[in-house]
Amino acid sequence: MNSSIIDYEDESTYFYQAGGYSPDQSVGFLMRRVLSSILQAADAQLAGQGLTYVQWLPLYKLLVCQENTTNATLAKDLGMDPASVTRALDRIEAKGLLRRERSTTDRRVVHLVLTEEGRRVAVEVPKVLAKVLNVHLAGFSHQECGLMLSMLQRMLVNGDALRDAPAAPAADDAPPGT
Repeated sequence: MNSSIIDYEDESTYFYQAGGYSPDQSVGFLMRRVLSSILQAADAQLAGQGLTYVQWLPLYKLLVCQENTTNATLAKDLGMDPASVTRALDRIEAKGLLRRERSTTDRRVVHLVLTEEGRRVAVEVPKVLAKVLNVHLAGFSHQECGLMLSMLQRMLVNGDALRDAPAAPAADDAPPGT
Protein backbone atom coordinates (compact mmCIF):
# COMPACT_ATOMS: atom_id res chain seq x y z
CA MET A 1 0.00 0.00 0.00
CA ASN A 2 1.16 3.54 -0.75
CA SER A 3 2.49 5.01 2.52
CA SER A 4 1.06 8.41 1.60
CA ILE A 5 -2.49 7.02 1.76
CA ILE A 6 -4.19 6.98 5.14
CA ASP A 7 -5.48 3.51 5.98
CA TYR A 8 -8.19 3.62 8.62
CA GLU A 9 -7.17 0.12 9.75
CA ASP A 10 -3.45 1.00 10.16
CA GLU A 11 -2.70 3.71 12.75
CA SER A 12 0.88 4.06 11.49
CA THR A 13 -0.52 5.68 8.31
CA TYR A 14 -2.57 8.29 10.19
CA PHE A 15 -1.78 11.90 9.38
CA TYR A 16 -2.64 12.98 12.91
CA GLN A 17 -0.90 11.26 15.80
CA ALA A 18 -2.07 11.80 19.38
CA GLY A 19 1.37 12.89 20.59
CA GLY A 20 1.77 15.58 17.94
CA TYR A 21 -1.77 16.91 17.68
CA SER A 22 -2.04 20.70 17.65
CA PRO A 23 -5.33 22.59 17.18
CA ASP A 24 -3.74 25.22 14.93
CA GLN A 25 -2.89 22.38 12.51
CA SER A 26 -6.24 20.59 12.87
CA VAL A 27 -8.41 20.39 9.75
CA GLY A 28 -11.54 20.36 11.93
CA PHE A 29 -10.48 23.36 14.03
CA LEU A 30 -9.48 25.36 10.94
CA MET A 31 -12.71 24.46 9.11
CA ARG A 32 -14.70 25.64 12.12
CA ARG A 33 -12.75 28.92 12.17
CA VAL A 34 -13.26 29.41 8.42
CA LEU A 35 -16.98 28.64 8.76
CA SER A 36 -17.26 31.08 11.65
CA SER A 37 -15.55 33.78 9.58
CA ILE A 38 -17.85 33.13 6.61
CA LEU A 39 -20.98 33.22 8.77
CA GLN A 40 -19.91 36.41 10.56
CA ALA A 41 -19.23 38.13 7.24
CA ALA A 42 -22.54 36.93 5.77
CA ASP A 43 -24.42 38.02 8.90
CA ALA A 44 -22.82 41.47 8.62
CA GLN A 45 -23.85 41.70 4.96
CA LEU A 46 -27.41 40.53 5.70
CA ALA A 47 -27.86 42.66 8.82
CA GLY A 48 -29.47 45.32 6.64
CA GLN A 49 -32.27 42.84 5.99
CA GLY A 50 -32.52 42.21 9.74
CA LEU A 51 -31.43 38.59 9.30
CA THR A 52 -28.98 36.33 11.08
CA TYR A 53 -27.61 32.97 9.95
CA VAL A 54 -30.30 31.13 11.90
CA GLN A 55 -32.90 33.07 9.86
CA TRP A 56 -31.36 33.49 6.41
CA LEU A 57 -30.41 29.82 6.11
CA PRO A 58 -34.00 28.49 6.33
CA LEU A 59 -35.24 31.46 4.30
CA TYR A 60 -32.86 30.62 1.48
CA LYS A 61 -33.58 26.90 1.76
CA LEU A 62 -37.29 27.63 1.37
CA LEU A 63 -36.53 29.58 -1.79
CA VAL A 64 -34.72 26.64 -3.40
CA CYS A 65 -36.85 23.81 -1.94
CA GLN A 66 -39.73 22.17 -3.64
CA GLU A 67 -43.20 23.19 -2.62
CA ASN A 68 -44.91 21.59 0.36
CA THR A 69 -42.00 22.11 2.72
CA THR A 70 -42.82 21.54 6.37
CA ASN A 71 -41.00 22.39 9.57
CA ALA A 72 -39.88 18.76 9.95
CA THR A 73 -38.50 18.44 6.40
CA LEU A 74 -36.76 21.81 6.68
CA ALA A 75 -35.15 20.84 10.00
CA LYS A 76 -33.95 17.56 8.48
CA ASP A 77 -32.61 19.25 5.33
CA LEU A 78 -30.72 21.83 7.39
CA GLY A 79 -29.48 19.35 9.98
CA MET A 80 -31.02 21.47 12.71
CA ASP A 81 -33.11 20.73 15.77
CA PRO A 82 -36.85 21.09 14.91
CA ALA A 83 -37.40 23.38 17.93
CA SER A 84 -34.60 25.72 16.72
CA VAL A 85 -36.11 25.78 13.26
CA THR A 86 -39.54 26.58 14.71
CA ARG A 87 -38.09 29.54 16.66
CA ALA A 88 -36.30 30.81 13.55
CA LEU A 89 -39.47 30.42 11.48
CA ASP A 90 -41.46 32.31 14.12
CA ARG A 91 -39.04 35.25 13.76
CA ILE A 92 -39.11 35.06 9.96
CA GLU A 93 -42.92 34.97 10.02
CA ALA A 94 -43.06 37.95 12.42
CA LYS A 95 -41.03 39.91 9.85
CA GLY A 96 -43.64 39.13 7.20
CA LEU A 97 -41.27 36.98 5.14
CA LEU A 98 -43.09 33.69 5.60
CA ARG A 99 -46.55 32.33 6.18
CA ARG A 100 -47.70 28.96 7.40
CA GLU A 101 -50.51 27.32 5.45
CA ARG A 102 -52.42 24.29 6.68
CA SER A 103 -52.64 21.51 4.10
CA THR A 104 -56.01 21.13 2.44
CA THR A 105 -55.57 17.35 2.27
CA ASP A 106 -54.14 16.69 5.76
CA ARG A 107 -54.98 19.15 8.53
CA ARG A 108 -52.01 17.91 10.61
CA VAL A 109 -49.57 19.23 8.00
CA VAL A 110 -48.51 22.87 7.86
CA HIS A 111 -46.65 24.06 4.76
CA LEU A 112 -44.11 26.88 4.83
CA VAL A 113 -44.56 29.48 2.10
CA LEU A 114 -42.42 32.53 1.43
CA THR A 115 -44.27 35.81 1.03
CA GLU A 116 -43.35 38.09 -1.89
CA GLU A 117 -41.15 40.08 0.50
CA GLY A 118 -39.64 36.84 1.78
CA ARG A 119 -38.83 35.79 -1.77
CA ARG A 120 -37.26 39.19 -2.48
CA VAL A 121 -35.06 38.95 0.61
CA ALA A 122 -34.17 35.28 0.02
CA VAL A 123 -32.95 36.07 -3.51
CA GLU A 124 -30.29 38.31 -1.94
CA VAL A 125 -28.81 35.48 0.16
CA PRO A 126 -26.89 33.67 -2.64
CA LYS A 127 -25.52 37.00 -3.87
CA VAL A 128 -24.15 37.73 -0.40
CA LEU A 129 -22.83 34.19 0.09
CA ALA A 130 -21.07 34.24 -3.30
CA LYS A 131 -19.41 37.55 -2.44
CA VAL A 132 -18.35 36.40 1.04
CA LEU A 133 -17.04 33.06 -0.22
CA ASN A 134 -15.14 34.72 -3.07
CA VAL A 135 -13.45 37.09 -0.60
CA HIS A 136 -12.45 34.08 1.52
CA LEU A 137 -11.10 32.37 -1.62
CA ALA A 138 -9.03 35.36 -2.79
CA GLY A 139 -5.73 34.15 -4.22
CA PHE A 140 -6.99 30.64 -4.96
CA SER A 141 -7.17 29.41 -8.55
CA HIS A 142 -10.36 27.86 -9.91
CA GLN A 143 -8.51 24.54 -9.93
CA GLU A 144 -7.60 24.91 -6.24
CA CYS A 145 -11.22 25.77 -5.39
CA GLY A 146 -12.42 22.67 -7.25
CA LEU A 147 -9.81 20.53 -5.50
CA MET A 148 -10.84 21.90 -2.10
CA LEU A 149 -14.51 21.13 -2.82
CA SER A 150 -13.59 17.63 -3.94
CA MET A 151 -11.54 16.98 -0.81
CA LEU A 152 -14.26 18.31 1.51
CA GLN A 153 -16.83 16.12 -0.24
CA ARG A 154 -14.55 13.10 0.23
CA MET A 155 -14.19 13.96 3.92
CA LEU A 156 -18.00 13.99 4.21
CA VAL A 157 -18.24 10.59 2.52
CA ASN A 158 -15.57 9.23 4.88
CA GLY A 159 -17.41 10.67 7.89
CA ASP A 160 -20.69 9.15 6.71
CA ALA A 161 -18.98 5.77 6.33
CA LEU A 162 -17.53 6.05 9.82
CA ARG A 163 -20.92 6.89 11.34
CA ASP A 164 -22.63 4.08 9.41
CA ALA A 165 -20.02 1.43 10.31
CA PRO A 166 -20.76 -0.89 13.20
CA ALA A 167 -18.83 0.16 16.29
CA ALA A 168 -15.67 -1.89 16.76
CA PRO A 169 -15.07 -3.09 20.31
CA ALA A 170 -12.39 -1.17 22.16
CA ALA A 171 -9.17 -3.08 22.86
CA ASP A 172 -10.17 -3.28 26.54
CA ASP A 173 -13.53 -4.81 25.57
CA ALA A 174 -12.05 -7.53 23.38
CA PRO A 175 -12.65 -11.10 24.56
CA PRO A 176 -9.65 -12.73 26.28
CA GLY A 177 -7.19 -14.39 23.94
CA THR A 178 -7.90 -12.10 20.97
